[in-house]
Amino acid sequence: MSPTPSVALSARNVTMQFGDFVAVQSVSLDLIAGERRALIGPNGAGKTTLFNVISSRLRPSRGEVHYAGRNMASMTADAICRQGLVRTFQITSIFPRLTVLQNVQAALYSRHGHARWVWQRCGKVDREEALDCLATVGIDRFADEHGANMSYGDQKRLELAIALALKPKVLLLDEPTAGVEAQTRRSLVELIMRLCAEQKLTLLFCEHDMDAVFRIADRITVLHQGQVLAEGTPEDIQSDPRVRSVYLGSSHPAPIGGGGA
Repeated sequence: MSPTPSVALSARNVTMQFGDFVAVQSVSLDLIAGERRALIGPNGAGKTTLFNVISSRLRPSRGEVHYAGRNMASMTADAICRQGLVRTFQITSIFPRLTVLQNVQAALYSRHGHARWVWQRCGKVDREEALDCLATVGIDRFADEHGANMSYGDQKRLELAIALALKPKVLLLDEPTAGVEAQTRRSLVELIMRLCAEQKLTLLFCEHDMDAVFRIADRITVLHQGQVLAEGTPEDIQSDPRVRSVYLGSSHPAPIGGGGA
């Protein structure tokens, strides 16, 4: 008899309402430790809202999200991060005036409870660990460059290095390949998969590019009009006529694929 899978993060009957508009309605989701889960759906399906609730940027109108055995509504942002739940954003969130190395050092300062040092001269504090994070994502050669001078694809890598500096157990990625050209997108997909394997990360990510989704995810949750339409393996989702109908406007037999918003 195989052991019961461990649930890393759980959403229960989550509803998010803005005035009279219900963006997410009664969504439940169990993220199993070690899995790579994609959250997809057409524009307006409620993906971003649900992602913001799960990452504790929004408090749900109803329902609960549990992480590390606690209701996240009772946890501060610092506590959530220090427990290993780390998020990146669709638009990169870096310090453009700091060097690449200093960006990662700032995350290390925060992890160690020394965030007040961020705007002081970084010097050699945490330098070796920061360089290790940069090397892991392949941008250590840019350590002394300012963040603003990097290509957008390398800024995405820098954001992943910052996330690694926070020692994530569960990593939440919001559109990790958005805004980059095809070759960079493929390299980011390979990097994400490698990091998940090497760091033993649990991954939940929103993504529009279906090639990236089917390459990274071992399970997919599909939202439509704020509710879960389907859930399963990439093969299950590709063959589901309801999903094809939502994405293509009919029960078209062709599989979902390709990029695009």
